[in-house]
Amino acid sequence: MTTEETIAALDRGEVRVAEKVDGEWRVNEEAKAAILDYFRIRSVEPIEVGPYEYLDKIPLKRGYGELGVRVVPPATARYGSFLSRGVVMMPSYVNIGAWVGPNTMVDTWATVGSCAQIGADVHLAGGVGIGGVLEPVQARPVIVEDGAFIGSRCILVEGVVVGERAVLAPNVSLTGSVPVIDVTGAEPVEHRGYVPPTAVVVPGTRPKEFPAGTYDLSCALIIGWRSAQTDLKTSLNDVLREYEIGA
Repeated sequence: MTTEETIAALDRGEVRVAEKVDGEWRVNEEAKAAILDYFRIRSVEPIEVGPYEYLDKIPLKRGYGELGVRVVPPATARYGSFLSRGVVMMPSYVNIGAWVGPNTMVDTWATVGSCAQIGADVHLAGGVGIGGVLEPVQARPVIVEDGAFIGSRCILVEGVVVGERAVLAPNVSLTGSVPVIDVTGAEPVEHRGYVPPTAVVVPGTRPKEFPAGTYDLSCALIIGWRSAQTDLKTSLNDVLREYEIGA
């Protein structure tokens, strides 16, 4: 496909930047390369939407009625992103190459960065920052799997994967190197760049020695697990209340 054809296919959801194959997320390098090429061949031009004026290279996404997507002003999605049926965008932003699954809520001032893959029945709470990953083309984007709840002001970057039905409390910040430590057993179990399915995660710190002294660095703590009986729409407050942790 040409660059224009690939971007159009991304916009329709016929092509994805990353998909799960045999239990592993695989990156579509050709799709990412097409996005980069699309930026190069496009020219900056004015875009007018009612009282709003923009100046950009990438057109805005259109046809929300046909898609069955609710978009609350002034929410914005770029052409080349895909929004599944039942998605709700409060005033928020979805970038090119992103894929958002059915019945997912992108809440107020949340951002879904370029190429991020967000599953079905996900709630991205207010102010969540999902980072974009365009280069290098082989780099995995940020992935949030089905049924996850990402609490207010969480930050996910550098290709972090959040497993199905995981719950992140407010202000959890994860990069590819921030430790995610399971403290539910007799010994800690450490993950990096990955939150296991059904994990309930809160912000934490742990000490590290430096020449100038000992200082606490950020980490995330798995303090429990969602039960199979927990409804996918259970609020973050309810889940955290099970572990006597306030939201």
